[in-house]
Amino acid sequence: MSRVLSLTPAHIARIHREVPDTGPPPGMELHTDADYAAWVARIAEAAPPGPLRLFAYGSLIWKPEVAHTAETLATVHGWHRSFCLRMIRFRATPDCPGLMMVLDRGGSCKGVLYDLPEDDLPATLARLFRREFTVKPINSMPQWITVRTAKGPARALAFVMNRASPAYLRLSLPDQAAMLARACGPLGTGAEYLLNTVTHLKAKGIHDSGLWTLQRLVANQIDAAG
Repeated sequence: MSRVLSLTPAHIARIHREVPDTGPPPGMELHTDADYAAWVARIAEAAPPGPLRLFAYGSLIWKPEVAHTAETLATVHGWHRSFCLRMIRFRATPDCPGLMMVLDRGGSCKGVLYDLPEDDLPATLARLFRREFTVKPINSMPQWITVRTAKGPARALAFVMNRASPAYLRLSLPDQAAMLARACGPLGTGAEYLLNTVTHLKAKGIHDSGLWTLQRLVANQIDAAG
């Protein structure tokens, strides 16, 4: 099996366009400071004893939001990477929706386990939460999960898909590719997000067969569109 990426920066350049951020679309309700504070209190109260750990599976690998004191590879069972979150902002627009990647139920997933500083847990959680979720009802939901490492199991914080959200979609890989090959927003394209993720996973020796197929399909879609 070839491990050469089909999706390239040249593909991304062909679909990128400058999109102004016009703010939340009408009807979109955002989390307030009080909402974030409530989530911080809830997750901090349930934190397991020992070091604070964060399981990174996507953009937190190539763009960490918080400092970390150590990292190691880890695997979670019962969760897998999936472009299942419908987006109409950030890397998409209401007239050209896109997809973002979240952990969804089923399968397994290898990623990076970060040990985080413990000197100010509430501030660390608040920063992560403001990055990972913005709208109501919550989409990317913070949850303590069990991860497996070479030294044994550990509990870690991860962001998982809220299947009760109206933004949750279960699409075939070709349908995901069709959306990712077109969508672009103020933060760039969904295809760029996919390429960054696959590239950084590959650099860490992690192969996600679903994402590998998806990047090939997205490249084919862009090529077919000329």
